[in-house]
Amino acid sequence: MLIHRNPDHPWTVASLASEVAMSRSAFAARFTELVGEPAMHYVARWRMHLALTWLNEDRVTLAELASRLGYQSEAAFSRAFKRFNGISPGAVRRNGAAASDARALVSATANSP
Repeated sequence: MLIHRNPDHPWTVASLASEVAMSRSAFAARFTELVGEPAMHYVARWRMHLALTWLNEDRVTLAELASRLGYQSEAAFSRAFKRFNGISPGAVRRNGAAASDARALVSATANSP
């Protein structure tokens, strides 16, 4: 819930572990065991899920979207988005079909080992 409620927080494994009163290594191992992926990958995937949703449903600027998701700049957000989804946020916004392709990529990463 921490990650979902505060996607803009600069999460680290250490900060997440601190929130639940665990050591960093114990938290990292337990998170991966329970969720099936490392915590920081999950944080990135959750942010990209929100980004895709907001790109298609809200008419916010990329700068506002970057801020909502905890990125320091529009450029940093755009690079992370393209690296994660294989398509730029601008392309998603311009082309609804591309958005479904990007969603498929996000979903596929959820099922990868």
